Amino acid sequence: MKWILTLLLVCLFNFQPSAFAGTSNSLMDISADGKLLVCSNRDAGTLSVVDLKTDRKLREIELGRHPEGVTFVGKSHLVAVAIYGEDRIDFVDVEAGKKTGSLDVFDEPYAVISNADGSRLWATLEYPGEIIEIDPKSKKITRTVQAGEFLRGLAITQDDQLLATEYYTGIVKGVDLKSFSLTKEWKGSPEDSLARQITTHPEWAKAYLPHQRSLVTVTHGSGSIFPYLGIVNTKESDEGIRKRKQMDSFRGTYVVANPWEVAVSPNGERLYIVFSGTNDMFACDLINDDYREVEYAGLMRTGWNPRAVKVSPDSQTFYVYNALDFTVAGFDAESLKPVSNVQVTEWNHSPEMLLGKKLFYTANPPMTRLRWISCSSCHPDGNSDGRTWQQPEGLRNTQAIFGLKETHPIHWSADRDEVQDFEHTIRSPLMGARGLIRGRVNEMLGEPNAGLSKELDALAEYSNSHGFELSPHAKSGLSESVLRGKKLFMSNEVGCAKCHSGSYTTDQKMHNVGTGNDDPTELIGPTFDTPTLHGIYRSAPYLHHGKAETLEEVLTLFNKNDEHGKASHLNETQIADLVEYLKALPYELP
Repeated sequence: MKWILTLLLVCLFNFQPSAFAGTSNSLMDISADGKLLVCSNRDAGTLSVVDLKTDRKLREIELGRHPEGVTFVGKSHLVAVAIYGEDRIDFVDVEAGKKTGSLDVFDEPYAVISNADGSRLWATLEYPGEIIEIDPKSKKITRTVQAGEFLRGLAITQDDQLLATEYYTGIVKGVDLKSFSLTKEWKGSPEDSLARQITTHPEWAKAYLPHQRSLVTVTHGSGSIFPYLGIVNTKESDEGIRKRKQMDSFRGTYVVANPWEVAVSPNGERLYIVFSGTNDMFACDLINDDYREVEYAGLMRTGWNPRAVKVSPDSQTFYVYNALDFTVAGFDAESLKPVSNVQVTEWNHSPEMLLGKKLFYTANPPMTRLRWISCSSCHPDGNSDGRTWQQPEGLRNTQAIFGLKETHPIHWSADRDEVQDFEHTIRSPLMGARGLIRGRVNEMLGEPNAGLSKELDALAEYSNSHGFELSPHAKSGLSESVLRGKKLFMSNEVGCAKCHSGSYTTDQKMHNVGTGNDDPTELIGPTFDTPTLHGIYRSAPYLHHGKAETLEEVLTLFNKNDEHGKASHLNETQIADLVEYLKALPYELP
């Protein structure tokens, strides 16, 4: 009996919270036994496997376009990966180095996580904002819940609750695992945005999410976009506690930008957060006081574009994925000093493209002076930030840059005819930098700025590289409703195709569509560039001023005089058919 009592006391006073892989979404994961690390390589389309005992890459497995979230399945060495660009969840045996199966999903899987015993997986579908539950044995979907709009982050709590983040709003949604229904919601500020990840504490009822704060009325680099750490009390009701910690003032006046991921150590003592824009990481001591929450513990400089951070099961080491150095760096948790660096993949495009991508994602000089903002702050991975900004010329809805190369001129006001004209933006109060050209800069729409700077040309090469994805609404072919809408769109009577013409659905010209007077701050209208309609199913809000919340409003509420296509004579069914056609674009790649 005495040895049993001794064993119980040892267990009691040496207790550590049980750690298992995959409790929160990340681009990396560590196996429950601490032996293996996996990371998804978005640009290479692969999964890398690292032996953490030898700090050596074991293998790299080809998967598909733009893998994102990755998780070990329970305590096994089996892995699930969200293949964002191909609408699929892949299952991989990382010891054998091969895929064991896949699961097709509706569209854009971003996060995937596992429960402790590996009997269930959950994934977010960014579009249409669903959480799916997956049986990893049968590789089939068992349950689905519509939980919000544009979901990305995903984590599981100690009391069997799923937490998901809306990417464009930062709103956290709570889903009860028993009923698999939406039960809670934690709203932050209307200014919160780009919340792509969330993680939970192993003991406390706390969740942590990195996100931006966008002040759309300010177009100055020191006052428009801020990095934040959000903290949610998951025990509270729908009006529960939610705090925000401003990270650019966390360590005095040291500015960081573009928070991407956070990780909490399994012992619950530390939080780590990476900033992809400035190549920085903070180590924070966690406090369960519902007031301070985190205290500064240390600053580490990372490699280029850190997008993931994970902590070993024993909490002694943490790892950072540097997405544009293509390395995973290990750090000692006590000294905060680097202890390893593993090359996990290679860049498979031109050196100019890599230089351009690094410039696009950095908030460091020479792209900015004050380090708050990068090109990717508003156009991450080619998407928009879902915001409408008050610019000096008027309200301007952020556009995605897919198909940019084929749809010049640029901007709603068509004030640039080449990406190199963004040298003016780099030198403006928004970014406040000295610029990439040495010497005279040509006026926008004037003589070309192309060829005056290799850095600027590289930035243009990367910006022009973003292509379109097929619409998920056309996966199974065009429905009868879509075909009817297409006929209306192409008809002379409605006239949409007169401006939205060709394989890129734009005539690349300026038109007055009757919306110039909707914004009293407008200084350049009333004519605006014809935007492409490809991908419009996921790019709300609409129009240059972002006032149309739906495609129906574009055709009706903001088209009272039939200047934006003659739609006033159409009935509700015809309007619905026209909307279904727009949502199906592109149904074939241009």
